[in-house]
Parts: sequence; C-alpha cells; structure tokens
Amino acid sequence: MFETVDAVTQVIRDPFMNAARQAESLPILFAFLLGIVGALAPCQISGNVSAMTLYGTKSMKDKISWSDTLWYLMGKVTAFSMLGLIVFLLGQEFQRQLPIFFEPMRQLLGPVLIFVGLYMLGILQLTFRFRTMPSIFRGKKTGPFLLGFSFSLGFCPTMFLLFFLLLMPAAVQSTGGVFLPALFAVGTALPFLLMMGIIWFLDLGGSAVRKSRKIGEAVQKAAGAFMILYGILDIMTFWTI
Repeated sequence: MFETVDAVTQVIRDPFMNAARQAESLPILFAFLLGIVGALAPCQISGNVSAMTLYGTKSMKDKISWSDTLWYLMGKVTAFSMLGLIVFLLGQEFQRQLPIFFEPMRQLLGPVLIFVGLYMLGILQLTFRFRTMPSIFRGKKTGPFLLGFSFSLGFCPTMFLLFFLLLMPAAVQSTGGVFLPALFAVGTALPFLLMMGIIWFLDLGGSAVRKSRKIGEAVQKAAGAFMILYGILDIMTFWTI
C-alpha cells in the first residue's frame, strides 16, 4: 500500500526534487525545496491533510486563527531543528539508529486521526469526558504546537532519505547549517500555510457557516468522518510497510 501511495505522489514530487538538486549550491533554497518535496511524501501528506482538515474546519466555523497557524508551524520547526541538532551532536552512528524509533511513532498517527475524528463527530463525548481534549482544538498554544511537533516525527523512507541523507550532510558542510532544518520544516508546512492563506484571502473565516449553526455542525461532522477514513487509510498504508 505504501509503495502505491509513494508512486502516485512521486509524480508531483519529481519537479520539486529536480529543482532542489539544481539549487544544491544555495543551501537555504536547497533546504526549503527539500521541505516541499517532504510535504508531498506519504507520511507528511497525512499530517498536512489532518492539519488542514482540523484548522480549516475551525477557521470556517469561527474565524481564521493566525496564532494556531504560527504555533503549529513552530512545532514543526522545533521538531526538525531538534533532530538536526541531535545529528550535529551525535553524528552518523545515532543517525543509523533513528529508523528504529521512528517506525512505531509513525504508526501511532493513524489511530490518533481516528480518535480525533470520533471526537469531532461527538461520539467520544457520549461515553467519555476528556477535559484536556477541547483545549487542544480551541486556540491554546500547546495544542497546535504539539500537533505540529508530533506530525513532524512521522517519518517514512522518503522523509528519512530527504532529511537525514540529503539535508543533514549539506547542513554539516554549510556555514549556518544549523538553521537549515528549520527552513526544511517551513517547506513541509507549505500546503497547510497555503490553505490558511487562501481562507484568509477569500475571507472564508467564519463567513461560510456563521449564519447557520446547523451548517457549522455539518462541516465539523464531515471533517470528522473524513479524518476517520483517512486514519483507516493511514493504518492500511503504514502498518504494512
């Protein structure tokens, strides 16, 4: 299943990958373009689609929150910067051991998506009381930050190649290379940032559904159902690698 998804997305990734190869002499541009390629990798597509569904729905129901957007981005920047710093400090031996840790972490994303989808549908509220869950989706700084951070740790073979085998060697050899993982992170978040920008530019923040509570509830339930289906697809993809 993973091979099928990867083959489909590779058609879209190839032009950006070719552009990145041509920009290897410009580390800043190289890192950003590799991040865009990473955004189109199967593992990061899951995270980006989830963030777009979650915060896109929230923005259309209420109003666009640039605070949520910024903290989600900061979560991704922090995650990739920490990984880059670890590689700088511990070197290639630690780098070779990283896949052991990332595979089980990546497999957690599918169940998390199903859990969030059930929450958005209101099903969990019928049985359980999760006092901490609403704060994650109501503009709290910790929620968007932790989502960005955790989604960034969902590595697959494509992301491992891009970050550890292409970006980090360039970062080690470049002056100021410690900042390249952060630029890579911004590239991986580009689809999410573009979607939030489109909602803002078209003034869709709340205007589409604020006049009708029923429409707002329908949008949230549709988004919840989508996240459940996507979570199932994610499990089928990454639990069979």
